[in-house]
Amino acid sequence: MDITSFDIKAYFDSLDPKRLEDMHTLFNMGQRITGEKPAVWGSILGFGKLHYRYPTGTQGFMPTLGFASRKQSLTIYPSLDVAQYEELKELGTFTHGKSCLYIKKLSDVRLDVLERIMRRGYQEALGYDFVTPVEY
Repeated sequence: MDITSFDIKAYFDSLDPKRLEDMHTLFNMGQRITGEKPAVWGSILGFGKLHYRYPTGTQGFMPTLGFASRKQSLTIYPSLDVAQYEELKELGTFTHGKSCLYIKKLSDVRLDVLERIMRRGYQEALGYDFVTPVEY
């Protein structure tokens, strides 16, 4: 995955109006957590850029912290293994995959807990031995 030429304003203009406030909240959290410049990665709004190289040889680029507005939910990409986080017990109503959280609307979760999860995932990503932060 790589950064697209889609700008942030155009990204927000393309969102479902019902999700706009939640996405602005996530955007502000991402800026506060990372201090990184935001960029659009396909349909993901990401902060920071990492180059990853797995032991298998697979490699590429990804945002250090990202989220997206999908048809069914807000999707947040905080970690490679989100299920390990004890904080999930306090979060609220959500589902998850291996590396992402699915939240229908931010009012379904505790924002303080979500921010802790996102902050923890961001810090962990910077410490993985198979990634290198990259300037963009």
